[in-house]
Amino acid sequence: MFTFRKIYYIILMVSGMDLKEKLIILSDSAKYDASCSSSGSKSRQTKFGNTNVAGICHSFASDGRCISLLKILMTNCCIFDCKYCLNRRSNNVKRACFTPEEVCSLVINFYRRNYIEGLFLSSGIIKSPDYTMNLMIEAISLLRNKYHFGGYIHAKAIPGASEVLLKRLGSLVDRLSANVELPTESGLKLLAPNKDSEKVSKIMKYVKNNNSRKFVPAGQSTQMIIGATKESDLDIMQKSAGMYNDYKLKRVFYSAYIPVNKDKLLPSIKLPPLVRENRLYQADWLLRFYNFKVDDILDKDNPNFNLLIDPKADWALRHLEEFPKEINKVSYNDLLKIPGIGVTSAKRIVSSRRYFNITFNDLQKMGIVLKRAKYFITCDGKYFTDINYFKKAFIERNLVLEDKVKEEEKIEQLALFSD
Repeated sequence: MFTFRKIYYIILMVSGMDLKEKLIILSDSAKYDASCSSSGSKSRQTKFGNTNVAGICHSFASDGRCISLLKILMTNCCIFDCKYCLNRRSNNVKRACFTPEEVCSLVINFYRRNYIEGLFLSSGIIKSPDYTMNLMIEAISLLRNKYHFGGYIHAKAIPGASEVLLKRLGSLVDRLSANVELPTESGLKLLAPNKDSEKVSKIMKYVKNNNSRKFVPAGQSTQMIIGATKESDLDIMQKSAGMYNDYKLKRVFYSAYIPVNKDKLLPSIKLPPLVRENRLYQADWLLRFYNFKVDDILDKDNPNFNLLIDPKADWALRHLEEFPKEINKVSYNDLLKIPGIGVTSAKRIVSSRRYFNITFNDLQKMGIVLKRAKYFITCDGKYFTDINYFKKAFIERNLVLEDKVKEEEKIEQLALFSD
């Protein structure tokens, strides 16, 4: 187990590492942080432009541009012993720590070679929250003021650090994240007893109250690990909805629990629950852009998602009395409730039907996923096929078969800023 003295000794020891070795260790450690797009993805390239080792990840700007970020930890040394974390102090893993100048050197050299446009910087907690935050601030301040780096920077705020340091960090970065880690207080006490959810809430409240063009202009986000504890999907979505409402978060990230440690308090699984993670992202999208509420999607009788079909289709099947909806008459909000119709395609329908009556052929040209929508709509009062086929069992069976075809392509963890 690592004591403060041992951690200090590790810092002295790793100072002799070369920069490439540190980058390999600290970019690999950063891939488990889900407050940014997944990093460490494999590339077909073996030499030039290989982003596997370098920890280059991708995020998307509000205007749709793809932004490449260098995703690293300041250090993977940590005074905490969270049972689910690869970098916990009791794990015998190779440790490293960047100096602020080394972070600058990496960012500027990668930027000059057009590998990246920004930085995602997180960290284990070394010595104390304030000490860790000061290291991060020094690195980012050097980037902004000495090297005049104007690219996108997303940093992890360290819970427990002083408000003065939070203010300094927030004035240097575009986005901040403070991770709640687990969906409930009981789960946090079980697996991360050194952490305090109130400290995370304090950061979120401060960012919300001070958000401006000069302080965290891109807003804040957070992360929850899914599957490490026994919360239902209803518990998770209620937590997310509360944080969106209370703190005006830009995103809640759901990270499927990855079994990297052995502990009697951790679940015995071999693979992360990626399908469940996918359903949570789909439901999160419904809350933020489709005018759904948590109670519409889940309730005490149905506290978990149907893993066979997506949440919107599952809701539609449980509310078949509201269907079919006539494409040429229903409101924009009602269009959003139809499986296979998204925000953009709903706007196209509303705009187009001012000039002509929409047919099934028109819907295909508008980008509607007709193989899903066809079970829930009519066009000019006409069904896509024989009305006798529009029964719950028939629709559900066909939707499940369609999803199985998709699953034949390997299910992968979602790119966390994607649609």
